[in-house]
Amino acid sequence: MRLENYSYIYFLGIGGIGMSAIARWFKAKGYPVWGYDKTRTSLTEALEGEGIAVHYEDDVAQLPEEILRHQEKTLVVLTPAIPAEHTEWAYLREQGYAIKKRSEVLGIITASAYTVAVAGTHGKTTTSSIVAHLLHHAGVDCSAFLGGIATNLNSNLLIGKGEADREVVVVEADEYDRSFLTLFPDVAIVTSADPDHLDIYGDKEELIRTFQRFISQIKPGGHLFLHEATDPRLTAQVQEGVRVYKYSLDSGDAYVQQLNINGRWFEFDAVSPFGDLQGLRLGVPGYHNTENTLAAVLTAQVLQVPAQSIKSGVETFAGVKRRFEFVFEGNGKVYIDDYAHHPKEIDAFMGSLRALYPNKRIKVIFQPHLFSRTRDFADAFAESLSKADELVLLDIYPAREKPMPGVTSDMILKQVTSPVKELMSKEEVVGNLLKNGDFDVLATLGAGDIDTLVKPLKNILENKGYGLE
Repeated sequence: MRLENYSYIYFLGIGGIGMSAIARWFKAKGYPVWGYDKTRTSLTEALEGEGIAVHYEDDVAQLPEEILRHQEKTLVVLTPAIPAEHTEWAYLREQGYAIKKRSEVLGIITASAYTVAVAGTHGKTTTSSIVAHLLHHAGVDCSAFLGGIATNLNSNLLIGKGEADREVVVVEADEYDRSFLTLFPDVAIVTSADPDHLDIYGDKEELIRTFQRFISQIKPGGHLFLHEATDPRLTAQVQEGVRVYKYSLDSGDAYVQQLNINGRWFEFDAVSPFGDLQGLRLGVPGYHNTENTLAAVLTAQVLQVPAQSIKSGVETFAGVKRRFEFVFEGNGKVYIDDYAHHPKEIDAFMGSLRALYPNKRIKVIFQPHLFSRTRDFADAFAESLSKADELVLLDIYPAREKPMPGVTSDMILKQVTSPVKELMSKEEVVGNLLKNGDFDVLATLGAGDIDTLVKPLKNILENKGYGLE
């Protein structure tokens, strides 16, 4: 399939973080773009502001006239989140439109580029954003498709100038629905391969096999940067000529020395097979983010970014929205919002939070994401969330799933050992914070719609709203 064969692009599920990046790319390349999404969000409103028409009802009558008149010139891009019974999708299938999954389109876009693919069940959004920032900061002509809104770009998309002989593209390689198997990277980073998406894979062994397939697709002569703690079987099918390097905080081919926490800054030296770097300063805190930065530094070195540019790039990286994002500091309180939605991610977040704020009272508000993930990891969620002094649990955010009998947030809550714990609705969370300021650090965690609480909670803290009664 060749993109130049198409003149009109229509997105089913345009509001997804990955879908919207591709929509923006097509728009930037001069294609007319339209889309459907079931929910109006700040992201879909941003797309509309950029000239992309979006509608919110599943209604064939709302399909753009242009794509109805030019079927053979229309490409439909589909997210896996669209249900099989979706009316518009059914119509477009029946009419014989060219329909490709988001991952397939990403594979086509990157096919002729020098591709840096960042995979992993945790950490891929932050890592790919750091890679893109380091390259962009150094003046490397590159594009990037990211799974979050990078603060430096204020976008999930970076568009290169197209001046280089071969474009460099940084892409988040998503394991959900085996999407990353459409990619054939020159450089791959694998940050983790912990069990997740078991609704897709069934068990850990199938997840490992799929990661093996992804790694086998690295081009000969390419590079693989693999976290030291990942399953050693991941490299079983690596192609001859691919250079494999392992990294972590304290062991492997690349690691960190002289790590020091100075306020919010994580300061460290990087030991690398491509040349050590001293005096790195990362303003996005977290041990996990230090490891993510190390992988990004290795990638920048492979692309021959000068050491001084890497150092200044690390220091100027401003993070990703909802990844250890400082929302508020003042009045004796700190409020941080994070996307963590897997027990391992919560462990990493809480470990870093405790390192930043030892002996402080931490209150966590968590929204479980997916019934299947809650069912599969209830015990592990309870253990990781018990590191909070006070825990508030919201109802499960279903996303693409239907409810499962017996699977509720209470499965987690009853096993949590925090001294204070309770279930609340989002409305009750706001009311509770108005009355209760008995904490030093507040954190909201989750991948659902918990982000809608960020503004009201920030307003309460800014205005010292707690304790009004």
